[in-house]
Amino acid sequence: VQLQASGGGLVQAGGSLRLSCAASGRTFSSYGMGWFRQTPGEEREFVAAIKWSGSTYYADSVKGRFTISRDNAKNTVYLQMNNLKPEDTAVYYCAAAQSFYGDSYAYARQYAYWGQGTQVTVSS
Repeated sequence: VQLQASGGGLVQAGGSLRLSCAASGRTFSSYGMGWFRQTPGEEREFVAAIKWSGSTYYADSVKGRFTISRDNAKNTVYLQMNNLKPEDTAVYYCAAAQSFYGDSYAYARQYAYWGQGTQVTVSS
C-alpha cells in the first residue's frame, strides 16, 4: 500500500482544513487507517483512526473538532479539522494497518504503511 497525504497549509486559529490521504491497492477497504502528527523533537502522536467497518476513534485533544472518514470507492481517507488551535501545528501523517486489536489503533507500531506527511500550521 502506498499513501499520499495532502491538504496541509497555514490557517488562523479557529479555521478549518481538510487533509486527504490517497491510497494505492485494491484492498484499501480492508485496512484500518489512522492519522498521526509530529512536532520537532517529539514522538509521533495519535490523532484519529477509522476501522474498515467505519468505527472511528479520536485522541481526547481533538475530539469534537476533528472528523475522520473514508471513501472506499476513491481509496481515500480524510481528516476534517475544525476550530484549529496553535497547538495543532505539526506534520500530519496518514497510515494504514491490516488490522486493529483493542486500542492498537492508537499506536504507531501497529501501522505498516505511512504517507510522507503534510505540514499544518495554525497561527494565533
